[in-house]
Amino acid sequence: MGENQTSVTEFLLLGFPVSPRMQMLLFGLFSLFYAFTLLGNGAILGLIWQDSRLHTPMYFFLSHLAIVDMSYACNTVPQMLVNLLSPAEPVSFAGCMTQTFLFLTFAHTECLLLVVMSYDRYVAICHPLWYSVIMSWRVCIILAATSWTLGVLLALVHIVLLLPLPFCGPQKVNHFFCEIIAVLKLACADTHINEIMVLAGSVSVLVGPFSSIVISYMHILRAILKIQSGEGRQKAFSTCSSHLCVVGLFYGTALIMYVGPPHGDPKEQKKYLLLFHSLFNPMLNPLIYSLRNREVKAALKRMLKKERTS
Repeated sequence: MGENQTSVTEFLLLGFPVSPRMQMLLFGLFSLFYAFTLLGNGAILGLIWQDSRLHTPMYFFLSHLAIVDMSYACNTVPQMLVNLLSPAEPVSFAGCMTQTFLFLTFAHTECLLLVVMSYDRYVAICHPLWYSVIMSWRVCIILAATSWTLGVLLALVHIVLLLPLPFCGPQKVNHFFCEIIAVLKLACADTHINEIMVLAGSVSVLVGPFSSIVISYMHILRAILKIQSGEGRQKAFSTCSSHLCVVGLFYGTALIMYVGPPHGDPKEQKKYLLLFHSLFNPMLNPLIYSLRNREVKAALKRMLKKERTS
């Protein structure tokens, strides 16, 4: 038994059970979405970096969100594309554990960044006169650094519990990347504690922050309704609408995936929800911020105008 427990040094990702022709179609489609994700988030980062008018706390946090979204995609999509071209291509044990750790890090960090961004909007709308004092650059850097640090530490808890587990076969991961629940199912030991920690982590990192965001927006809505002019109300709401859309996309899929009740085949459903979560969400976020945000659109126009005149 001791020899068998050390025999698994690589895993095989099953990916999506589709025909070879469909695999090629998905490869082309996902490659396109991946390119759009990198270009869109890269453009947001470039705009924020170049345009001094976007050097504000709101866009500072947005730049971190763009980095997380790009990292999300870079962590899962390349391996998924390789798997579509060569379904029999294995992933090393170390590579699989690294991918699991990075995915959890980015997921936790994004949860926390969205809370920080809602707090920023709360201060901007509910306490506008104190905004520059409360959201100083020192505070912004601390909030961003705390989000990343907690993201790493929370992911480390799961990895520390996962690494000692023996894997003695089978080595087939029923997913398109090394998702923690799918990997746990292959362990040759009791994973009850691991599963409890995953559920507890999901509830604390999803439900807790989501509740904080809901409370922030209840105060924001109350403050907006007190504004007398319709134009003022619209301007205040427009600064929050992009963030609300991103929150809805992220927490909507995440809550259904880890907390919601199962219907039909839960394994396959969670696989497609995670695909949406790790590929489509990062691609849609820059579109939401560029199409629904006046300041980003204005910055883009200024940059294009500058390019034409130079």
